[in-house]
Amino acid sequence: MLYLFDLQISLAKPFVKWAGGKGQLITVIDQYLPKELKYGLIKNYVEPFVGGGALLFHILQNYKVENAYIFDVNKDLINAYRVIKNSVDNLIEELGELERKYLSLSEYEKEKMYYEIREKYNSYSKLDTKKASYFIFLNKTCYNGLFRVNKNGKFNVPFGKYKNPKICDEDNLLAVNKLLDKVEIFCGDYTLSYDFIDDSTFVYFDPPYLPISSTSNFTSYTETAFGIEEQIKLSKFFRKVNDEKHAFLMLSNSDPTQIDPENRFFEKIYSGFNVYHVYANRFINSKSDKRGRIREIIVVNYNPNLKEMNSRD
Repeated sequence: MLYLFDLQISLAKPFVKWAGGKGQLITVIDQYLPKELKYGLIKNYVEPFVGGGALLFHILQNYKVENAYIFDVNKDLINAYRVIKNSVDNLIEELGELERKYLSLSEYEKEKMYYEIREKYNSYSKLDTKKASYFIFLNKTCYNGLFRVNKNGKFNVPFGKYKNPKICDEDNLLAVNKLLDKVEIFCGDYTLSYDFIDDSTFVYFDPPYLPISSTSNFTSYTETAFGIEEQIKLSKFFRKVNDEKHAFLMLSNSDPTQIDPENRFFEKIYSGFNVYHVYANRFINSKSDKRGRIREIIVVNYNPNLKEMNSRD
């Protein structure tokens, strides 16, 4: 079998900016991956909350997994993945036209075009190439790269005022297209992943994070909230997969102890598993002075080779 990292191609990276994206945490997460993945003993990769896909792309380009299965409840995000996999040339053409028009405009005209596209996006019901082009255009030109919807499910992020955003990154879209050849893409919640997991599978859970302050809950990716009750339900699913599928599991989330050292919420609901506290840089926030280095948790059901990691430090 030929693997993509054996070829001289452009490295794929997330095609959208996504709150909670793992681009800034990849080098840390990589150290906590199961040694079986590093030794080529894991055949499948499952990501029940794919989001921007930073870890998906990292694993597919650095480790020899045979199959990958990704899931997300955001239907427009999943549509974009499917369009890139199946109709990337048409998407590049659509985005290229949007980029050429946008970059030729004055600042005032750019803002006007942004809101026109936002209106079209919110009223366009088909899940196709045009919808994907609107989705990516808005992500590249909206305020701070957020994806947020109101209670009616309408995208409501304001104009971003970027000078020369890269709306059509053709090289990256083609690289992502090649990677997605071995990926099966599903729209739905994390429980759908259960049937695709076995004992030769690595599963990475990256759910919407639990807010750790009164001001940190600044995004809503879909109309459905993911609060404490959903976090507890997810922990039970994590435990069920551990007990019944014997797969290798990892989960990321916020670290409440950074704000309240006595708040051991995640240690309680993931009791019996290994919980690690790590640092990450966060660049998506509604206020620039709130972006920076914060602590997160990593939960795993195996023992990462920390001794080997420490010997390299």
